[in-house]
Amino acid sequence: MSHPPDLPEIVNRAFDVSRRAGYVSFCRNETGRLLAMLAATRDGTMAEFGTGCGVGTAWLRSGVRDKKARIITAELDAKLAGAAAEIFADDPLVEVLAADWSTLRDKGPYSLLFLDSDQPNQVSADAVVDLVEGGGIVVLDDFTPCEQWPPVTYGRVDTLREQWLTDERFTTVEVMVAPDASTLIATRR
Repeated sequence: MSHPPDLPEIVNRAFDVSRRAGYVSFCRNETGRLLAMLAATRDGTMAEFGTGCGVGTAWLRSGVRDKKARIITAELDAKLAGAAAEIFADDPLVEVLAADWSTLRDKGPYSLLFLDSDQPNQVSADAVVDLVEGGGIVVLDDFTPCEQWPPVTYGRVDTLREQWLTDERFTTVEVMVAPDASTLIATRR
């Protein structure tokens, strides 16, 4: 199968696994490149809630520079978690769990935490603040860019985005990764 030439090999493997599993909802390449860059600045333990077939995890892994760092990722759907585990079977730095993200509570604190904004109750700042070390980074993806305040999406105030951008425990910025996509990056104070 042909891949864009500028993608890391581990990301190409993740795309292949996703296609075979029929899973088409995954981290965009623009967000993935951001994740790889951020992972390159981290050591310690990183985590992802909502693995899918492992594309976001692959992007994180492609950026890891410190061989003492590790990535733990949890996926509730056992079939998807199994597909993702296939990608990292020989990689001692990555652990894929077929489990709810709450199982990761006891494995932190995390230096980087990647969250899917599709689960607003689970990814609120209140839900994850104690999982991130001081100076640790939280990344939330899948936002539609918004230039107004308060932020509005689909005619409604985007309370998740508003909460992250105003939470005093974090310094947060919204970054456009593509004309139709933005990501929140928050650093715990």
